[in-house]
Amino acid sequence: MTTSVLITGTSSGIGRATALRLARHPELTVYATARRSETLTDLADAGARILPWT
Repeated sequence: MTTSVLITGTSSGIGRATALRLARHPELTVYATARRSETLTDLADAGARILPWT
């Protein structure tokens, strides 16, 4: 069973660090969102699923 985690404010700071750290765990599905979507590329590369800000 996987656990889903939604993290907001992942463009910088604690939100970003938390998303990067949790994305390394295969048992977690990490959903990340931020107002500056251009900053989310490396989070997607790390395995996080990106939710666009609209």
